Amino acid sequence: QVQLVESGGGLVQAGDSLKLSCSASGRTFSSNAMGWFRQAPGKEREFVATISWNGYTYYTDSVKGRFTISRDNVKNTVDLQMNSLKPEDTAVYYCAADGTLLRLGTSAFEYTYWGQGTQVTVSS
Repeated sequence: QVQLVESGGGLVQAGDSLKLSCSASGRTFSSNAMGWFRQAPGKEREFVATISWNGYTYYTDSVKGRFTISRDNVKNTVDLQMNSLKPEDTAVYYCAADGTLLRLGTSAFEYTYWGQGTQVTVSS
C-alpha cells in the first residue's frame, strides 16, 4: 500500500519560513516526478511546485524565488522549503506522486497518490 505522509506545517507570521516534508512508503518514486499542491478555503487545489527524478524543478509564478522543492531519492522523500511566507500562502499543502509520471507534472490529474495534507497558516 502506497502512502505519502506530510509534516512540517504550522502557524507562522508573514515573512517567516517553514519546511514541509513528505515521506513516501510502499513503493519508490526515484524515477518519477513528484509535486506539491495547495488548497485554500473555498478555492480549488492548485499547483505549487514539481521536481523531476533528476532534480529539474518548476514553480507556480506566485512562489518563484521564495519556495524551493527538493528530493532525496534514497530516502524516498520530497521537501518544500518556504521562505518569505505571505498570508496568501495560507492553505492545506499536499504532496503528490505518480508511478508513471516521467516529466514534470503541474496538473493534479497527473498524480495518483496524495498525502493527507498539512495546514500552513500565515498571519499578517
